[in-house]
Amino acid sequence: MSKLVLIRHGQSLWNAENKFTGWVDVPLSERGRAEAMIAACKLNDEKINFDVCFTSLLIRTQETAIICLTECESVRGGKVPIMQHTADDPNWHGWNNYNGKKEEELPIFPSQALDERYYGELQGLNKAETVAKFGQEQVKLWRRSYDVRPPGGESLEDTKNRVIPFFKSRILTHLKEGDDVLVSAHGNSLRAMIMELEQLTPEEVTQVEFITGVPIVYDLDAEGKVLGKKILNS
Repeated sequence: MSKLVLIRHGQSLWNAENKFTGWVDVPLSERGRAEAMIAACKLNDEKINFDVCFTSLLIRTQETAIICLTECESVRGGKVPIMQHTADDPNWHGWNNYNGKKEEELPIFPSQALDERYYGELQGLNKAETVAKFGQEQVKLWRRSYDVRPPGGESLEDTKNRVIPFFKSRILTHLKEGDDVLVSAHGNSLRAMIMELEQLTPEEVTQVEFITGVPIVYDLDAEGKVLGKKILNS
């Protein structure tokens, strides 16, 4: 049996300002860093020792993951978290030439596939002001429908179509090998993953909500099927 832990990044500075963030690379707020530290303690209480971690390319998920893996040594099993890079990184300096030592290091793999849903022309806009301008029903449709795109942006369905192939080819492979996996990502990329894990319908997945910085723990069998789920919000 393996464990998969999903965590929405801690509060970002734009979450605090009630702005659409999407692909804008905004760091955590002070509260967001505190949320990640609390998450680390909860994961420590669950006695989870991670073998591998995946994040999006955006700094708020990487900050969250690093805090979760460094505040409590037992969570990383005494290993050193190492950010992994590939040769197609535009700033590549040969990072991928280091293969690592599995017994000593915990790899963190950032991927664009796990990035937040792209909000297009809404990015940077205050959500309340956007509701005042376009109406509550229109903004709700942009934010919570399955297949409606905001102006110039992605729908949840578009996000799912890039998340699920990555989940199956990279994350699920580790889980089937018995590794315990941490995924630090975003509300919409995590919705897509949960849709696959729990076999949710498009209508059901739009109702899934995430609290920033709260881990969700899945127990999986050798085939990657969900055996149990626990939300560490108490």
